[in-house]
Amino acid sequence: MPKEKSETLAIRISRTLAERIIAGQLEPGSRLRQDHVAAEFGASHVPVREAFQRLEAQGLAVSEPRRGVRVAAFDLQEVREVAEMRAALEVLALRHAAPHLTRAILDEAEEATRAGDHSPDVRTWEEANRRFHRLILTPCAMPRLLASIDDLHAASARFLFSAWRSEWESRTDHDHRAILAALRAGRVDEAEAVLARHVRWIGRKPVRTASGATREAFAIVG
Repeated sequence: MPKEKSETLAIRISRTLAERIIAGQLEPGSRLRQDHVAAEFGASHVPVREAFQRLEAQGLAVSEPRRGVRVAAFDLQEVREVAEMRAALEVLALRHAAPHLTRAILDEAEEATRAGDHSPDVRTWEEANRRFHRLILTPCAMPRLLASIDDLHAASARFLFSAWRSEWESRTDHDHRAILAALRAGRVDEAEAVLARHVRWIGRKPVRTASGATREAFAIVG
């Protein structure tokens, strides 16, 4: 198999598995079987191994001696780590993006916020929320920084879907509106402070596992 084709297939496999992990279709601790994945995608083991390595780099999978590759588990400490990283990196991106934010971009970000406020489920809300953050951060024009933020948003989505797959209640995002108001007025420091506080907020909720037990789930709701 040519190298370019192998890499493209590896990316497709890792993206598909990442979507399943983030959506909760593959639960923490479940094993990722190389032969099963290869059979599903009609691939050799080479792109599957590359896909697993990409998942490990994203923090979505772990490789354990004699146990193979498994979906990574997470706890409150990990959620807090992602929240702190998001706060630091998103504030940095906003600082560089702010001089390039146009009225049209801010209007589009406000539309994304309104869409999030009226989302009927957690997946729709997460898409609108991620769109808001991307709109105000992308003008920083720092692709490596934005790629790191995207990975952190994927981790945030996984925490969120694990906790709020059901029983989602629509909410008004006052922080998004405060950020937009500050940016429109040129108060960038204020917008940065609200953004940092916003992504550090961690919600908690009891959820029932597949075995019927109950556990505490934590998520970044911002």
